[in-house]
Amino acid sequence: MSWGTELWDQFDNLEKHTQWGIDVLEKYIKFVKERTEIELSYAKQLRNLSKKYQPKKNSKEEEEYRYTSTRAFVATLNEMNDYAGQHEVISENMTSLITGELSRYVQELKQERKSHFHDGRKAQQHIETCWKQLEASKRRFERDCKEADRAQQYFEKMDADINVTKADVEKARQQAQLRHQMAEDSKAEYSSTLQKFNSEQHDHYYTHIPNIFQKIQEMEERRIVRIGESMKTFAEVDRQVIPIIGKCLDEITKAAESVDHKNDSQLVIEAYKSGFEPPGDVDFEDFTQPMKRTISESSLSNSRGDGRSEPKFGSKSKGKLWPFIKKNKGAGPEDFSNLPPEQRRKKLQQKVDELNRDIQKEMDQRDALTKMKDVYIKNPQMGDAASVDQRLAELGQNIEKLRLEVQKFEGWLAEVEGRLPARTEQPRRQSGLYEAQNPSAVNSCAQDRESPDGSYTEEQSQETGMKVPATDFDDEFDDEEPLPTIGTCKALYTFEGQNEGTISVAEGEMLYVIEEDKGDGWTRIRRNEDEEGYVPTSYVEVYLDKNAKGAMTYI
Repeated sequence: MSWGTELWDQFDNLEKHTQWGIDVLEKYIKFVKERTEIELSYAKQLRNLSKKYQPKKNSKEEEEYRYTSTRAFVATLNEMNDYAGQHEVISENMTSLITGELSRYVQELKQERKSHFHDGRKAQQHIETCWKQLEASKRRFERDCKEADRAQQYFEKMDADINVTKADVEKARQQAQLRHQMAEDSKAEYSSTLQKFNSEQHDHYYTHIPNIFQKIQEMEERRIVRIGESMKTFAEVDRQVIPIIGKCLDEITKAAESVDHKNDSQLVIEAYKSGFEPPGDVDFEDFTQPMKRTISESSLSNSRGDGRSEPKFGSKSKGKLWPFIKKNKGAGPEDFSNLPPEQRRKKLQQKVDELNRDIQKEMDQRDALTKMKDVYIKNPQMGDAASVDQRLAELGQNIEKLRLEVQKFEGWLAEVEGRLPARTEQPRRQSGLYEAQNPSAVNSCAQDRESPDGSYTEEQSQETGMKVPATDFDDEFDDEEPLPTIGTCKALYTFEGQNEGTISVAEGEMLYVIEEDKGDGWTRIRRNEDEEGYVPTSYVEVYLDKNAKGAMTYI
């Protein structure tokens, strides 16, 4: 099966077919190139997606990633980043192994094809030239033969005519002989040209064209093999990254299996545990007996005077009771005393660890500079040993400051954990039921004392062994300026304020707003000069007055 013998007369069709083959190859190259662009775009989108959902550094979101479920999510994001990298590898390999190689091969193929068909056209032109020479020789032989016949007939006519002179006859005879000789020469030339043409034609159709067409066939077969190999490479490039992609997916599965709901639940406890004990039982106050009633009323009426009995619901001091404590604006106290005990302990421990790390860094720098100084002392040409003394002194001062800070925070930590005696402030009752765990909360809590069973007592605490004058606390509250009104609100539902710091409202009642909801779901309102407290924000419809100047008018 050879194109040279089977397709000897299909030069033009072979030229069209080979051009079509090159077009197919270029189309495949374009297809692979677009595939590589898609892979790059997909990888870029995957990387952007992974980056978009990565936790922000030094943010609250980063703290949330301590849970196993969120850590698994981070692991998934990281694996997706590696997954994207494999698609970049696919793109790179296809570009280098297929697109680049085939593009160079196409250029070589075009040159080879051009050369073969140039040889074919040259052979065609040569045989056509030989044919034209044969035709010219043939026509010349034919013409000479006809002229020889005419000359012979003219001679015979002249020879038969008695009126023609002998000289004219001789001239006609010589002309006839000349024409016969020319015809014979044309015949010999025609015969030679014919033999030469037949030889050239035989070589053309049985040697030259078969050889050229054979080369074209081999070129086309190489093109077909090459595109097949490229298609195989196309699949292999994908197959090579499958194990790595499989590892990425295995890691995602492993991360998913590491999710521990029990561990996450424990982390929630550690994150939000306050450290307070649940409230004790509330004692029953019997108002049916006059003596007890008098004592109770006297206790309530003197809540500002002695600072020892329980204030009325809705009084100004109630707005300061935990958990309805007014939120601190700006940075909190250095000892984190504004936090519940358990959260305070965690913050203090984190601060101690952070300071210890800073100390270690400073000590490492000091050790490095000390070694440098020793080298300078032994080899003065390398540097001046005195040049590092100032920096060593600064590092020593920094280390001493950090150690003092560590001691300070460790003292507060030991106090929270019960390793050191409590501070001299008396325990205060928070939220009406909880025992104070935070010495600095004395300025934001009621000044009532609590007996061991959780009820209030008017007796001096026996545990601390010190007496705090009641007037100190009375002055603190009496001197406090009342909060200005910032708007009004309408009660949408009836609310029974049964906890300290809350206030009861009736549906449809209009009241003044003195503090907006700070995100804890409670709004602070005022009914009159002596009645204020917190209500659920969802129970009221608030109308804020942006131009409020603190006017104190009451319903």
